[in-house]
Amino acid sequence: MKKQTKAIRTQTGKTKYREHSTPLFLTSSFTFESAEQGKALFEETEEGNIYSRFSNPSVQEFVDKVCMLEGLEDGVATATGMAAVFASMAALLKSGDHILACRALFGSAHQIIAQILPKWGITHTYLDATATEEEWEAAVQPNTRMIYLETPSNPGLDLVDLAMIGRIAKKHSIIFNVDNCFASPALQTPADFGADLVLHSATKFMDGQGRVLGGVVVGKKEYIKDLRFFCRQTGPSMSPFNAWVLSKSLETLSLRMEKHSSNALALAAALDKHPDVKAVKYPFLESHPQHTLAKQQMKAGGAVVTIELEGGFERVAAFMDALEIASLSSNLGDTRTIVTNPNTTTHAKLKPEEKAALGITEGLIRISVGLEDVEDLIEDFTNAVEVSVKSDILE
Repeated sequence: MKKQTKAIRTQTGKTKYREHSTPLFLTSSFTFESAEQGKALFEETEEGNIYSRFSNPSVQEFVDKVCMLEGLEDGVATATGMAAVFASMAALLKSGDHILACRALFGSAHQIIAQILPKWGITHTYLDATATEEEWEAAVQPNTRMIYLETPSNPGLDLVDLAMIGRIAKKHSIIFNVDNCFASPALQTPADFGADLVLHSATKFMDGQGRVLGGVVVGKKEYIKDLRFFCRQTGPSMSPFNAWVLSKSLETLSLRMEKHSSNALALAAALDKHPDVKAVKYPFLESHPQHTLAKQQMKAGGAVVTIELEGGFERVAAFMDALEIASLSSNLGDTRTIVTNPNTTTHAKLKPEEKAALGITEGLIRISVGLEDVEDLIEDFTNAVEVSVKSDILE
């Protein structure tokens, strides 16, 4: 069966009630048939559910689907995407280890690497997304334990060559850890390029409708074993209800990402032609500096477009306030189009030099393109650009 069929047909076994839609196992704990079974479950000589902090059928169904979509062996679901990011590092790194990362990261991931992990003696080195294979090779240290990156990046839409990093990681026996949130497994599967771990903020495109929080890490069993132990003891568990919602959402992920991508490309192309838009960035626009790489490792460009306007925050505010369809929110991955100004929201806590290195200017706007009629979106955004220009003239 193809992945789309498996995404719909993978579910927990039917109960005696013969339900068609998978049930929700909204329970904190599970009973034992006998004292002996309880002993065996805790000794791990028998597989089964004990407590929903450890495992739950609804959560396992979601994990199984993500493993299937990403082409990896095992996984762990977490309460949020950032719990997945942190667990994927904290479970596998120790004092004295070194992590090599792409500089273009989501703000909270940067804070984990630069502010939290150093407290435990874990050092890091950042490289630009455009760094060459020789530069990545040169940055590898004897104690480098993990390479971590996101591609496309948030919010700059920078890409990292997955095949190149896969070669380096394999050569040096380094864990290759990829945040695949922006592309989703519908558009990109990093394991095909040698990734050992792939993680997601399931809050975004996996849910796709702005309803629940969640995260997931899938990968090779040898690494997931340590990750499962870490999560079992520290408790970043996914709610069974959230897992049930997310599992159902995965049934339409491929279809949604196809429409997200076609809408985003059309909107990006329209804004790219507008004389009052300083810059537009989208992986499948030919003007994107890594357009060729995007076509090599992605099936489509995804939902996120960035634009830059002249005039600083005042111009940004005028533009955003003029939008009639798009929502103003720091979230993304919704059926509804969302815009935000990363400089003052998602990446506000970064230092000015860090923002500059990531291309986060005052006028940068991140657009998570939704599933509305694309002609309506183009009209809304074009009108907002023109309103913001007039506001500048009046001032």
